[in-house]
Amino acid sequence: MGNRIVAPGARQLVDLPISLLSNHTPVNLTVNVVHGKRPGPTLFVSAAVHGDEIVGVEIIRRVLKSPVLRHLRGTLLAVPVVNAFGFLNHTRYLPDRRDLNRCFPGSAHGSLAAQLAHLFLTEIVERSDFGIDLHTAAANRVNLPQVRVNEGDDRIMKFAECFGAPIILTSPLREGSLRQAGKDAGVPILLYEAGEGLRFDEMAIRAGVSGVLRVMRELGMVAEKAVRAPRLPSFKSSASQWLRAPVGGMLRTFKLAGDFVRTGDVVAAVSDPFGQSDTEVLAKQDGLIIGRTNLPIVNQGDALFHVAAIKRPAELQERMDAIETHLQSDPLLDEDEII
Repeated sequence: MGNRIVAPGARQLVDLPISLLSNHTPVNLTVNVVHGKRPGPTLFVSAAVHGDEIVGVEIIRRVLKSPVLRHLRGTLLAVPVVNAFGFLNHTRYLPDRRDLNRCFPGSAHGSLAAQLAHLFLTEIVERSDFGIDLHTAAANRVNLPQVRVNEGDDRIMKFAECFGAPIILTSPLREGSLRQAGKDAGVPILLYEAGEGLRFDEMAIRAGVSGVLRVMRELGMVAEKAVRAPRLPSFKSSASQWLRAPVGGMLRTFKLAGDFVRTGDVVAAVSDPFGQSDTEVLAKQDGLIIGRTNLPIVNQGDALFHVAAIKRPAELQERMDAIETHLQSDPLLDEDEII
């Protein structure tokens, strides 16, 4: 890693220099390298590619404290803060307003975003056999815990199923994204989305910690008996759409992330400030709400609810409620817990 060698059975923080700030303060890409005593695959887990997405930072912190890592096979490359610039400034972006997740594979001599993307790709991704990239919704939105996978990739789907998030969404690759760069480099990457920017969400954190450890179990990096398999299978969807505000005004929402809706259900209403009009927001398809805005003030066309298309037998809402209850009631990781 860089010019550092981490011996088997050791754990070490490795700083990969990125740049100097204008006041000459150095900025690094810091990697926690956990090298198991026994050989095995290399997994990277990254967070804060968007600097305000702090749920993943806490997930990685808890994974690194998990007792199951004492008997690790292979190597874990944990990068809790990829975009240190955005993290320090509480923003998604780099100082030049670029979105790092649209700048891969990057360039060693390009913009700051391109150089950071190139460094992460060459030093982390290309050294790995598999990756998990942790994200949240943008500020003022919240996402139900979900895993996004490449269409037609059976191997990634297998790992998504063992991750155990409430829903698996097949979504297209975007040019310049880390997932696209990983595919080009031959490194499968799972994308986990959960929670809200600049906020902790306990359910999202617990689902993420359990999911990362389950993937490590599937890779053979930790013992099968040390990590529980998901109790319930994930829902799956290959299509989703946003419900948008029909007019501007004050938004009153009647549904939460994790609720099922039927076509024609009233999910919200937009009212003018004077109480003279109410415009209903109707579901356009049967599905599961996997994301929603938290802002009560909206403009016409604003994204309000993200709905994944799912056929809705009567028992599905009960199953979703059971998943959420399990995630909310699970004890936090401690020395004696088997997840």
